Amino acid sequence: MAASSSSSVSSHGYDIPWVEKYRPTKVADIVGNEDAVSRLQVIARDGNMPNLILAGPPGTGKTTSILALAHELLGPNFREAVLELNASDERGIDVVRNKIKMFAQKKVTLPLGRHKIIILDEADSMTSGAQQALRRTMEIYSNSTRFALACNTSSKVIEPIQSRCALVRFGRLSDQEILSRLMVVVEAEKVPYIPEGLEAIIFTADGDMRQALNNLQATYSGFRFVNQENVFKVCDQPHPLHVKNIVRNILEGKFDDACSGLKQLYDLGYSPTDIITTFFRIIKNYDMAEYLKLEFMKETGFAHMRICDGVGSYLQLCGLLAKLALVRETAKAA
Repeated sequence: MAASSSSSVSSHGYDIPWVEKYRPTKVADIVGNEDAVSRLQVIARDGNMPNLILAGPPGTGKTTSILALAHELLGPNFREAVLELNASDERGIDVVRNKIKMFAQKKVTLPLGRHKIIILDEADSMTSGAQQALRRTMEIYSNSTRFALACNTSSKVIEPIQSRCALVRFGRLSDQEILSRLMVVVEAEKVPYIPEGLEAIIFTADGDMRQALNNLQATYSGFRFVNQENVFKVCDQPHPLHVKNIVRNILEGKFDDACSGLKQLYDLGYSPTDIITTFFRIIKNYDMAEYLKLEFMKETGFAHMRICDGVGSYLQLCGLLAKLALVRETAKAA
């Protein structure tokens, strides 16, 4: 692994993305989501694959899992027995009627008990008409073809398709799981780093492995050294220390300092959604009285809701700080 990485680095500017380079090829190598992975391992071992829906946030290993499962089930027949369509392909009703149907009818010689696999990535972005056309196709060709659908929210897949599939849920990866994978890549690519740099990458990724590896590669490509400052330059998220100072000023009763800190963040051009999301994550892990933390999180939630409704202004963020200051005063008086 290390040898191949050094040769790819030497051909300047032609590195393949680390997300692709270190993509697991076996179901057992997939990081995190032990329950989901163990279910897929049983399918890979027994060979009896049902129609599947893999649902979960981006970057948690859904597409990788399906591809690894298809490789393990079909081996050398993978190329001719798998059809993969994602959101970038045309997937209207005509494609379901023609391309998918044609593939389902195609004769492919496979070992006993194995089926052709049709992978529909980002299935929740398929039109309702295309999904309706798919339901009958799934039944007619069930003796020779299996479907695997990956989506972020399973509720956007119509009920009749959900009832024909086994649902496998993926959750966000823990910080420890992301760190273990980052260490493998860092050692293989010989990336110079300090622990705070990796901590910053994990913070910006927020449970998304793809984002973590992309941020790591972008920081390394841009600065050749992974530290906190470089990571936040590349990822361009509100710096958590800056947000932490704002929260600390609120708790210490320095409202004007908190407001000027917020103005600095806002003037740097960060979107209110980014600022408030970072606020929430800082408050969640901040060491303060439980009553205060609960009230702070509630007010942050309300402010986030208003910002998502379209009133994402500096005024709303200042209003949030005022509410937090009031909550603190109330708690103090009590």
